[in-house]
Amino acid sequence: MRRSRAITERVSNMPGTRARRSDAEVVAAVRAAVVEELAEVGLGRLTMDGIGQRAGIAKTSLYRRWDSPQAILLDALHAGFPQEQPAPSPTDDLRHDLIQSLRLMVAWLGTPAAQATAAVLTERARYPELAEAVYTQVFEPKGGRFTGTVLRHYADTGRIDPDRLTPVVLDIGEALVLKFALDSGELPDEQTLADIVDQAILPAADRRA
Repeated sequence: MRRSRAITERVSNMPGTRARRSDAEVVAAVRAAVVEELAEVGLGRLTMDGIGQRAGIAKTSLYRRWDSPQAILLDALHAGFPQEQPAPSPTDDLRHDLIQSLRLMVAWLGTPAAQATAAVLTERARYPELAEAVYTQVFEPKGGRFTGTVLRHYADTGRIDPDRLTPVVLDIGEALVLKFALDSGELPDEQTLADIVDQAILPAADRRA
Protein backbone atom coordinates (compact mmCIF):
# COMPACT_ATOMS: atom_id res chain seq x y z
CA MET A 1 0.00 0.00 0.00
CA ARG A 2 2.80 2.41 0.94
CA ARG A 3 4.69 1.60 -2.29
CA SER A 4 1.53 2.13 -4.39
CA ARG A 5 0.87 5.50 -2.77
CA ALA A 6 4.47 6.60 -3.34
CA ILE A 7 4.25 5.65 -7.02
CA THR A 8 0.98 7.58 -7.37
CA GLU A 9 2.53 10.66 -5.79
CA ARG A 10 5.55 10.48 -8.11
CA VAL A 11 3.39 10.03 -11.19
CA SER A 12 1.09 12.91 -10.25
CA ASN A 13 4.11 15.19 -9.90
CA MET A 14 5.69 14.20 -13.21
CA PRO A 15 5.66 16.83 -15.98
CA GLY A 16 2.75 16.36 -18.35
CA THR A 17 0.64 14.41 -15.87
CA ARG A 18 -2.30 15.57 -13.79
CA ALA A 19 -3.61 14.06 -10.58
CA ARG A 20 -7.28 13.10 -10.69
CA ARG A 21 -9.37 16.00 -9.48
CA SER A 22 -12.52 15.81 -7.41
CA ASP A 23 -15.84 16.95 -8.88
CA ALA A 24 -15.67 20.13 -6.80
CA GLU A 25 -12.16 20.88 -8.09
CA VAL A 26 -13.28 20.31 -11.68
CA VAL A 27 -16.25 22.66 -11.29
CA ALA A 28 -14.04 25.31 -9.68
CA ALA A 29 -11.51 25.00 -12.51
CA VAL A 30 -14.22 25.37 -15.15
CA ARG A 31 -15.74 28.40 -13.42
CA ALA A 32 -12.34 30.08 -13.21
CA ALA A 33 -11.58 29.17 -16.81
CA VAL A 34 -14.76 30.68 -18.25
CA VAL A 35 -14.15 33.99 -16.47
CA GLU A 36 -10.55 34.08 -17.71
CA GLU A 37 -11.60 33.10 -21.22
CA LEU A 38 -14.23 35.84 -21.30
CA ALA A 39 -11.67 38.44 -20.26
CA GLU A 40 -9.31 37.31 -23.02
CA VAL A 41 -11.57 36.63 -26.01
CA GLY A 42 -14.89 38.36 -25.22
CA LEU A 43 -18.45 37.07 -25.27
CA GLY A 44 -18.62 36.57 -29.01
CA ARG A 45 -15.72 34.11 -29.06
CA LEU A 46 -16.53 32.17 -25.92
CA THR A 47 -16.57 28.44 -26.79
CA MET A 48 -16.69 25.09 -25.04
CA ASP A 49 -13.37 24.20 -26.67
CA GLY A 50 -11.65 27.29 -25.31
CA ILE A 51 -13.07 26.84 -21.82
CA GLY A 52 -12.18 23.16 -21.76
CA GLN A 53 -8.61 23.75 -22.92
CA ARG A 54 -8.08 26.46 -20.32
CA ALA A 55 -9.52 24.28 -17.55
CA GLY A 56 -7.72 21.13 -18.75
CA ILE A 57 -11.01 19.28 -19.25
CA ALA A 58 -12.41 17.53 -22.31
CA LYS A 59 -15.27 19.28 -24.08
CA THR A 60 -17.39 16.15 -23.77
CA SER A 61 -17.02 16.33 -19.99
CA LEU A 62 -18.26 19.92 -20.00
CA TYR A 63 -21.42 18.92 -21.83
CA ARG A 64 -22.28 16.45 -19.10
CA ARG A 65 -22.96 19.38 -16.76
CA TRP A 66 -23.52 22.46 -18.95
CA ASP A 67 -25.16 22.79 -22.35
CA SER A 68 -23.39 25.94 -23.58
CA PRO A 69 -20.57 28.39 -22.80
CA GLN A 70 -23.21 30.86 -21.63
CA ALA A 71 -24.55 28.31 -19.13
CA ILE A 72 -21.05 27.87 -17.72
CA LEU A 73 -20.62 31.62 -17.50
CA LEU A 74 -23.90 32.13 -15.64
CA ASP A 75 -23.00 29.32 -13.26
CA ALA A 76 -19.64 30.97 -12.55
CA LEU A 77 -21.21 34.39 -12.01
CA HIS A 78 -23.81 32.93 -9.65
CA ALA A 79 -21.11 31.13 -7.64
CA GLY A 80 -19.06 34.32 -7.41
CA PHE A 81 -21.88 36.63 -6.35
CA PRO A 82 -22.14 37.09 -2.56
CA GLN A 83 -25.34 37.16 -0.57
CA GLU A 84 -25.92 39.52 2.32
CA GLN A 85 -27.35 37.94 5.48
CA PRO A 86 -29.00 40.51 7.78
CA ALA A 87 -28.24 40.20 11.47
CA PRO A 88 -30.72 37.88 13.22
CA SER A 89 -33.34 39.26 15.61
CA PRO A 90 -33.27 40.51 18.36
CA THR A 91 -29.90 42.09 17.62
CA ASP A 92 -31.05 43.68 14.34
CA ASP A 93 -29.01 46.72 13.42
CA LEU A 94 -30.21 48.28 10.17
CA ARG A 95 -27.31 50.71 9.83
CA HIS A 96 -24.71 48.01 10.51
CA ASP A 97 -26.29 45.63 8.02
CA LEU A 98 -26.49 48.27 5.30
CA ILE A 99 -22.83 49.17 5.73
CA GLN A 100 -21.91 45.49 5.73
CA SER A 101 -23.86 44.93 2.52
CA LEU A 102 -21.91 47.72 0.83
CA ARG A 103 -18.67 46.22 2.12
CA LEU A 104 -19.66 42.99 0.40
CA MET A 105 -20.33 44.90 -2.80
CA VAL A 106 -16.96 46.65 -2.68
CA ALA A 107 -15.18 43.34 -2.05
CA TRP A 108 -17.06 41.72 -4.94
CA LEU A 109 -16.28 44.60 -7.31
CA GLY A 110 -12.60 43.73 -7.03
CA THR A 111 -13.09 40.15 -8.24
CA PRO A 112 -12.83 38.67 -11.76
CA ALA A 113 -16.46 37.54 -11.42
CA ALA A 114 -17.59 41.15 -11.03
CA GLN A 115 -15.60 42.19 -14.08
CA ALA A 116 -17.19 39.36 -16.04
CA THR A 117 -20.64 40.42 -14.87
CA ALA A 118 -19.95 43.97 -16.04
CA ALA A 119 -18.76 42.65 -19.40
CA VAL A 120 -22.07 40.87 -19.92
CA LEU A 121 -24.21 43.82 -18.86
CA THR A 122 -22.33 46.27 -21.08
CA GLU A 123 -23.10 43.98 -24.04
CA ARG A 124 -26.84 44.03 -23.32
CA ALA A 125 -27.70 45.35 -26.79
CA ARG A 126 -25.95 42.41 -28.49
CA TYR A 127 -26.85 39.73 -25.95
CA PRO A 128 -30.14 40.79 -24.33
CA GLU A 129 -31.16 37.30 -23.19
CA LEU A 130 -27.82 36.68 -21.50
CA ALA A 131 -27.94 40.06 -19.77
CA GLU A 132 -31.46 39.34 -18.55
CA ALA A 133 -30.30 35.96 -17.27
CA VAL A 134 -27.75 37.71 -15.07
CA TYR A 135 -30.67 39.25 -13.19
CA THR A 136 -32.86 36.14 -13.08
CA GLN A 137 -30.14 33.52 -12.50
CA VAL A 138 -27.45 35.46 -10.62
CA PHE A 139 -28.86 38.47 -8.75
CA GLU A 140 -32.40 37.35 -7.88
CA PRO A 141 -31.54 33.88 -6.47
CA LYS A 142 -29.14 35.61 -4.06
CA GLY A 143 -31.83 37.99 -2.83
CA GLY A 144 -31.56 40.73 -5.42
CA ARG A 145 -28.68 43.08 -4.87
CA PHE A 146 -26.77 44.08 -1.80
CA THR A 147 -28.69 46.74 0.11
CA GLY A 148 -31.97 45.48 -1.35
CA THR A 149 -31.59 42.21 0.56
CA VAL A 150 -31.19 44.10 3.83
CA LEU A 151 -33.97 46.60 3.22
CA ARG A 152 -36.49 43.92 2.26
CA HIS A 153 -35.59 41.93 5.38
CA TYR A 154 -36.30 44.91 7.63
CA ALA A 155 -39.52 45.67 5.77
CA ASP A 156 -40.66 42.06 6.21
CA THR A 157 -40.02 42.26 9.97
CA GLY A 158 -41.86 45.58 10.35
CA ARG A 159 -38.74 47.64 11.07
CA ILE A 160 -39.29 49.93 8.08
CA ASP A 161 -42.29 50.78 5.92
CA PRO A 162 -42.27 48.62 2.77
CA ASP A 163 -43.98 51.43 0.84
CA ARG A 164 -40.77 53.43 1.15
CA LEU A 165 -38.79 50.78 -0.74
CA THR A 166 -39.17 52.19 -4.22
CA PRO A 167 -36.80 51.05 -6.99
CA VAL A 168 -34.78 54.23 -6.45
CA VAL A 169 -34.39 53.60 -2.71
CA LEU A 170 -33.47 49.96 -3.26
CA ASP A 171 -30.72 50.91 -5.72
CA ILE A 172 -29.42 54.15 -4.25
CA GLY A 173 -26.57 52.59 -2.24
CA GLU A 174 -25.18 50.57 -5.13
CA ALA A 175 -25.59 53.53 -7.49
CA LEU A 176 -23.55 55.80 -5.22
CA VAL A 177 -20.81 53.19 -4.80
CA LEU A 178 -20.52 52.86 -8.57
CA LYS A 179 -20.60 56.64 -9.10
CA PHE A 180 -17.81 57.09 -6.56
CA ALA A 181 -15.75 54.43 -8.33
CA LEU A 182 -16.32 56.01 -11.75
CA ASP A 183 -15.56 59.53 -10.53
CA SER A 184 -12.46 58.68 -8.49
CA GLY A 185 -11.11 55.55 -10.13
CA GLU A 186 -11.08 53.94 -6.68
CA LEU A 187 -13.46 51.89 -4.58
CA PRO A 188 -15.02 53.75 -1.64
CA ASP A 189 -13.46 53.45 1.80
CA GLU A 190 -15.22 52.73 5.09
CA GLN A 191 -16.07 56.37 5.79
CA THR A 192 -17.60 56.81 2.36
CA LEU A 193 -19.72 53.69 2.82
CA ALA A 194 -20.94 55.00 6.17
CA ASP A 195 -21.75 58.37 4.59
CA ILE A 196 -23.76 56.68 1.83
CA VAL A 197 -25.80 54.82 4.44
CA ASP A 198 -26.24 57.77 6.83
CA GLN A 199 -26.87 60.50 4.29
CA ALA A 200 -28.72 58.66 1.53
CA ILE A 201 -30.13 55.20 2.30
CA LEU A 202 -31.37 55.66 5.87
CA PRO A 203 -33.09 59.02 5.30
CA ALA A 204 -34.82 57.58 2.24
CA ALA A 205 -35.80 54.20 3.71
CA ASP A 206 -36.41 54.85 7.40
CA ARG A 207 -38.34 57.92 8.55
CA ARG A 208 -36.91 57.39 12.05
CA ALA A 209 -33.33 57.82 10.83
